Amino acid sequence: MYTALAGNGVADLTPSSLAGHTGNVSLMGKVVGKPQSGAAYTKAGMRFRLKDIGRATSARVSVVYHGEVPDQFKTGRDVVLQGTLRNGVFVAKPGSLITKCPSHYAPAKSSNA
Repeated sequence: MYTALAGNGVADLTPSSLAGHTGNVSLMGKVVGKPQSGAAYTKAGMRFRLKDIGRATSARVSVVYHGEVPDQFKTGRDVVLQGTLRNGVFVAKPGSLITKCPSHYAPAKSSNA
């Protein structure tokens, strides 16, 4: 299942829905494992893995990323990237890494005391 973003035709996908998609997509997921620190500006790029957010699925996708890394980027953080799946690896567009703020996804506090 996917949706297009604001009419620009870019599929909005998760690691479990990424297989078989071609062309530019937006990938949302939770960082798992230990990302390579400081590698985002090397020729090989920073590599890390993503899983679906809030779903118990074994789907994982390897990501290679070049460019600016947000201060909040770390294992367990929800992120969004733009890019293309190539030979089973998601190759992100340079500078497209965005971290999601967990406070925006916390349940609203009840006004009942």
